[in-house]
Amino acid sequence: MTKITINAEEFRNFARYILTISGIFLGAGKEYLVETRLGPIMTRLGCRSYAELLQKAKNDHKKNLEYEIIDAISTNETYFFRDKAPFQLLQHKIIPDLIDRRTAKNYGQKPAIRLWSAANSTGQEIYSIAMILVEMGITPEKYNIRLFGTDISDAAIAKASYGLYNKFEAARGLEPSRLQRYFDVHENGYKIKDRIRAMAQFKKMNLMQPFSQMGKFDIILCRNVMIYFTPEDRKRIYENIAKVLEPDGYLLIGSTESLINDTNLFSSSKYLNSVFYQFKQ
Repeated sequence: MTKITINAEEFRNFARYILTISGIFLGAGKEYLVETRLGPIMTRLGCRSYAELLQKAKNDHKKNLEYEIIDAISTNETYFFRDKAPFQLLQHKIIPDLIDRRTAKNYGQKPAIRLWSAANSTGQEIYSIAMILVEMGITPEKYNIRLFGTDISDAAIAKASYGLYNKFEAARGLEPSRLQRYFDVHENGYKIKDRIRAMAQFKKMNLMQPFSQMGKFDIILCRNVMIYFTPEDRKRIYENIAKVLEPDGYLLIGSTESLINDTNLFSSSKYLNSVFYQFKQ
Protein backbone atom coordinates (compact mmCIF):
# COMPACT_ATOMS: atom_id res chain seq x y z
CA MET A 1 0.00 0.00 0.00
CA THR A 2 1.27 3.47 -0.94
CA LYS A 3 2.28 5.58 2.03
CA ILE A 4 -0.13 8.42 2.69
CA THR A 5 1.55 11.72 3.49
CA ILE A 6 0.06 14.51 5.58
CA ASN A 7 -0.36 17.91 3.97
CA ALA A 8 0.19 21.25 5.71
CA GLU A 9 -3.46 21.90 6.51
CA GLU A 10 -4.02 18.36 7.81
CA PHE A 11 -0.95 18.67 10.04
CA ARG A 12 -2.13 21.98 11.50
CA ASN A 13 -5.55 20.51 12.24
CA PHE A 14 -4.12 17.32 13.72
CA ALA A 15 -1.58 19.24 15.82
CA ARG A 16 -4.38 21.41 17.19
CA TYR A 17 -6.48 18.31 17.97
CA ILE A 18 -3.62 16.51 19.72
CA LEU A 19 -2.79 19.61 21.75
CA THR A 20 -6.43 19.81 22.87
CA ILE A 21 -6.80 16.18 23.93
CA SER A 22 -3.35 15.62 25.47
CA GLY A 23 -1.45 18.89 25.92
CA ILE A 24 1.24 17.53 23.58
CA PHE A 25 2.55 20.25 21.26
CA LEU A 26 3.64 19.28 17.75
CA GLY A 27 5.44 22.14 16.06
CA ALA A 28 6.52 22.48 12.45
CA GLY A 29 8.83 19.69 11.39
CA LYS A 30 6.95 17.00 13.31
CA GLU A 31 4.99 15.82 10.28
CA TYR A 32 7.17 12.73 10.10
CA LEU A 33 6.20 11.81 13.67
CA VAL A 34 2.48 11.95 12.87
CA GLU A 35 2.98 9.86 9.74
CA THR A 36 5.17 7.30 11.52
CA ARG A 37 3.01 6.95 14.63
CA LEU A 38 -0.43 7.17 13.02
CA GLY A 39 0.32 5.42 9.72
CA PRO A 40 -0.56 1.95 11.09
CA ILE A 41 -3.90 3.27 12.39
CA MET A 42 -4.60 4.80 8.97
CA THR A 43 -3.92 1.45 7.31
CA ARG A 44 -6.05 -0.53 9.74
CA LEU A 45 -9.04 1.78 9.36
CA GLY A 46 -8.63 2.13 5.60
CA CYS A 47 -8.41 5.93 5.77
CA ARG A 48 -7.43 7.66 2.54
CA SER A 49 -6.29 10.89 4.20
CA TYR A 50 -5.35 12.27 7.60
CA ALA A 51 -8.38 14.53 7.38
CA GLU A 52 -10.54 11.39 7.23
CA LEU A 53 -8.77 9.90 10.27
CA LEU A 54 -9.25 13.13 12.22
CA GLN A 55 -12.96 13.18 11.40
CA LYS A 56 -13.34 9.56 12.50
CA ALA A 57 -11.65 10.40 15.81
CA LYS A 58 -13.93 13.38 16.42
CA ASN A 59 -17.02 11.32 15.57
CA ASP A 60 -16.08 8.46 17.91
CA HIS A 61 -18.19 9.27 20.95
CA LYS A 62 -16.70 6.38 22.92
CA LYS A 63 -13.29 8.03 22.41
CA ASN A 64 -11.58 4.71 21.67
CA LEU A 65 -9.84 6.17 18.61
CA GLU A 66 -8.85 9.27 20.58
CA TYR A 67 -7.17 7.10 23.21
CA GLU A 68 -5.43 5.08 20.49
CA ILE A 69 -4.07 8.26 18.92
CA ILE A 70 -2.79 9.48 22.30
CA ASP A 71 -1.11 6.12 22.89
CA ALA A 72 0.58 6.28 19.50
CA ILE A 73 1.76 9.89 19.68
CA SER A 74 2.95 9.75 23.31
CA THR A 75 4.97 6.54 23.01
CA ASN A 76 8.49 7.35 24.22
CA GLU A 77 11.81 5.63 23.87
CA THR A 78 12.63 4.01 27.20
CA TYR A 79 14.63 1.18 28.69
CA PHE A 80 15.92 -0.03 32.04
CA PHE A 81 18.47 2.25 33.72
CA ARG A 82 18.25 4.72 30.83
CA ASP A 83 21.08 7.30 31.07
CA LYS A 84 22.74 5.47 33.97
CA ALA A 85 23.98 8.63 35.69
CA PRO A 86 20.63 9.59 37.32
CA PHE A 87 20.32 6.16 38.89
CA GLN A 88 23.86 6.41 40.28
CA LEU A 89 22.90 9.83 41.62
CA LEU A 90 19.86 8.35 43.36
CA GLN A 91 21.86 5.45 44.79
CA HIS A 92 24.90 7.32 46.04
CA LYS A 93 23.59 10.76 46.94
CA ILE A 94 19.86 11.48 46.97
CA ILE A 95 18.40 8.38 48.60
CA PRO A 96 21.08 8.07 51.35
CA ASP A 97 20.68 11.76 52.23
CA LEU A 98 16.91 11.43 52.35
CA ILE A 99 17.07 8.29 54.47
CA ASP A 100 19.35 10.04 56.98
CA ARG A 101 16.98 13.00 57.28
CA ARG A 102 13.81 10.91 57.43
CA THR A 103 15.30 8.53 60.00
CA ALA A 104 16.30 11.42 62.27
CA LYS A 105 12.91 13.07 61.84
CA ASN A 106 10.79 9.95 62.42
CA TYR A 107 12.77 8.17 65.11
CA GLY A 108 11.17 4.86 66.02
CA GLN A 109 8.99 4.78 62.90
CA LYS A 110 9.56 3.46 59.41
CA PRO A 111 11.29 6.18 57.36
CA ALA A 112 9.20 7.12 54.32
CA ILE A 113 10.44 7.40 50.75
CA ARG A 114 7.91 8.73 48.25
CA LEU A 115 8.94 8.93 44.62
CA TRP A 116 6.99 9.89 41.51
CA SER A 117 7.97 9.17 37.92
CA ALA A 118 5.85 11.73 36.05
CA ALA A 119 6.52 10.32 32.57
CA ASN A 120 6.61 6.68 33.47
CA SER A 121 5.99 5.24 29.99
CA THR A 122 5.99 1.41 30.26
CA GLY A 123 7.50 1.16 33.75
CA GLN A 124 11.21 0.62 33.22
CA GLU A 125 12.19 3.74 35.17
CA ILE A 126 10.16 2.84 38.26
CA TYR A 127 11.29 -0.77 38.27
CA SER A 128 14.94 0.28 37.85
CA ILE A 129 14.58 2.43 40.97
CA ALA A 130 12.89 -0.42 42.84
CA MET A 131 15.87 -2.65 42.07
CA ILE A 132 18.27 0.00 43.38
CA LEU A 133 16.29 0.33 46.61
CA VAL A 134 16.35 -3.42 47.20
CA GLU A 135 20.10 -3.53 46.55
CA MET A 136 20.55 -0.74 49.11
CA GLY A 137 18.59 -2.73 51.69
CA ILE A 138 15.65 -0.33 51.47
CA THR A 139 12.72 -2.75 51.41
CA PRO A 140 9.04 -2.48 52.40
CA GLU A 141 9.77 -4.42 55.56
CA LYS A 142 12.03 -1.65 56.85
CA TYR A 143 10.77 1.46 55.06
CA ASN A 144 7.49 3.02 54.01
CA ILE A 145 8.07 3.04 50.26
CA ARG A 146 5.77 4.60 47.69
CA LEU A 147 6.85 4.43 44.05
CA PHE A 148 4.26 6.08 41.84
CA GLY A 149 4.33 6.10 38.03
CA THR A 150 2.04 8.05 35.74
CA ASP A 151 1.63 8.40 31.99
CA ILE A 152 -1.00 9.74 29.62
CA SER A 153 -1.09 6.49 27.64
CA ASP A 154 -3.52 3.74 28.64
CA ALA A 155 -1.39 1.16 26.85
CA ALA A 156 1.79 2.27 28.62
CA ILE A 157 0.15 2.12 32.05
CA ALA A 158 -1.32 -1.32 31.34
CA LYS A 159 2.10 -2.65 30.32
CA ALA A 160 3.82 -1.10 33.32
CA SER A 161 1.22 -2.52 35.70
CA TYR A 162 1.58 -6.02 34.30
CA GLY A 163 5.38 -5.83 34.19
CA LEU A 164 5.93 -8.15 31.23
CA TYR A 165 8.72 -7.34 28.79
CA ASN A 166 9.88 -9.17 25.69
CA LYS A 167 13.45 -10.41 25.38
CA PHE A 168 14.61 -7.29 23.55
CA GLU A 169 13.06 -4.92 26.10
CA ALA A 170 14.42 -6.92 29.03
CA ALA A 171 17.92 -7.01 27.60
CA ARG A 172 18.10 -3.24 27.13
CA GLY A 173 19.90 -1.77 30.13
CA LEU A 174 19.71 -4.87 32.33
CA GLU A 175 22.71 -6.90 33.38
CA PRO A 176 22.14 -10.68 33.27
CA SER A 177 22.45 -10.86 37.07
CA ARG A 178 19.63 -8.35 37.56
CA LEU A 179 17.49 -10.04 34.95
CA GLN A 180 17.88 -13.33 36.80
CA ARG A 181 17.32 -11.80 40.24
CA TYR A 182 14.32 -9.60 39.55
CA PHE A 183 12.44 -11.33 36.73
CA ASP A 184 10.67 -14.62 36.14
CA VAL A 185 11.00 -16.32 32.77
CA HIS A 186 7.72 -16.07 30.90
CA GLU A 187 6.62 -17.68 27.65
CA ASN A 188 6.52 -14.21 26.05
CA GLY A 189 9.65 -12.82 27.70
CA TYR A 190 10.37 -11.83 31.30
CA LYS A 191 7.94 -10.73 34.00
CA ILE A 192 8.95 -8.58 36.95
CA LYS A 193 8.83 -10.53 40.21
CA ASP A 194 5.82 -9.90 42.42
CA ARG A 195 7.89 -8.49 45.30
CA ILE A 196 9.25 -5.76 43.00
CA ARG A 197 5.93 -5.20 41.30
CA ALA A 198 4.25 -4.68 44.69
CA MET A 199 6.52 -1.72 45.43
CA ALA A 200 5.01 0.36 42.62
CA GLN A 201 1.68 1.91 41.71
CA PHE A 202 0.72 3.10 38.24
CA LYS A 203 -1.99 5.48 37.10
CA LYS A 204 -3.01 7.26 33.91
CA MET A 205 -2.56 11.00 34.25
CA ASN A 206 -2.36 14.05 32.02
CA LEU A 207 0.27 16.47 33.31
CA MET A 208 -1.87 19.33 32.03
CA GLN A 209 -4.49 18.50 34.67
CA PRO A 210 -4.16 19.48 38.39
CA PHE A 211 -2.48 16.82 40.52
CA SER A 212 -2.27 18.35 43.98
CA GLN A 213 -4.50 15.55 45.31
CA MET A 214 -1.60 13.07 44.98
CA GLY A 215 0.06 14.25 48.18
CA LYS A 216 3.74 15.11 48.64
CA PHE A 217 6.82 13.44 47.19
CA ASP A 218 10.46 13.34 48.24
CA ILE A 219 11.74 12.73 44.71
CA ILE A 220 10.12 13.58 41.39
CA LEU A 221 11.49 12.43 38.06
CA CYS A 222 10.17 14.29 35.03
CA ARG A 223 12.63 13.21 32.37
CA ASN A 224 12.45 13.67 28.60
CA VAL A 225 8.81 14.71 28.44
CA MET A 226 8.78 18.52 28.50
CA ILE A 227 9.85 18.69 24.85
CA TYR A 228 6.26 17.81 24.01
CA PHE A 229 4.82 20.92 25.69
CA THR A 230 4.74 24.62 24.89
CA PRO A 231 6.87 26.99 27.03
CA GLU A 232 3.73 28.26 28.74
CA ASP A 233 2.59 24.74 29.58
CA ARG A 234 6.04 23.75 30.83
CA LYS A 235 5.99 26.69 33.23
CA ARG A 236 2.55 25.67 34.51
CA ILE A 237 3.57 22.02 34.94
CA TYR A 238 6.72 22.90 36.89
CA GLU A 239 4.66 25.17 39.14
CA ASN A 240 2.30 22.28 39.84
CA ILE A 241 5.23 19.92 40.44
CA ALA A 242 6.59 22.37 43.00
CA LYS A 243 3.32 22.13 44.91
CA VAL A 244 3.70 18.37 45.46
CA LEU A 245 7.45 18.31 46.16
CA GLU A 246 8.60 18.25 49.78
CA PRO A 247 10.56 21.36 50.88
CA ASP A 248 13.78 19.32 50.98
CA GLY A 249 12.84 17.16 48.00
CA TYR A 250 14.61 16.57 44.70
CA LEU A 251 13.59 17.08 41.08
CA LEU A 252 15.36 15.21 38.28
CA ILE A 253 14.88 16.06 34.60
CA GLY A 254 16.46 14.74 31.41
CA SER A 255 20.20 15.07 30.89
CA THR A 256 19.69 17.33 27.86
CA GLU A 257 16.95 19.42 29.48
CA SER A 258 17.15 22.65 31.47
CA LEU A 259 14.86 24.69 33.71
CA ILE A 260 16.44 28.03 32.82
CA ASN A 261 13.67 29.27 30.55
CA ASP A 262 10.78 27.50 32.28
CA THR A 263 10.91 28.23 36.02
CA ASN A 264 12.96 30.07 38.65
CA LEU A 265 11.65 28.03 41.60
CA PHE A 266 14.62 25.68 41.75
CA SER A 267 18.38 25.85 41.99
CA SER A 268 20.67 23.23 40.49
CA SER A 269 23.41 21.14 42.08
CA LYS A 270 25.81 18.66 40.54
CA TYR A 271 26.99 15.30 41.82
CA LEU A 272 28.61 12.40 39.94
CA ASN A 273 28.25 14.29 36.64
CA SER A 274 24.48 14.54 37.16
CA VAL A 275 22.38 17.61 37.85
CA PHE A 276 19.51 17.68 40.34
CA TYR A 277 17.22 20.46 41.48
CA GLN A 278 15.91 21.61 44.83
CA PHE A 279 13.90 24.60 45.99
CA LYS A 280 15.88 27.80 46.20
CA GLN A 281 16.85 28.64 49.76
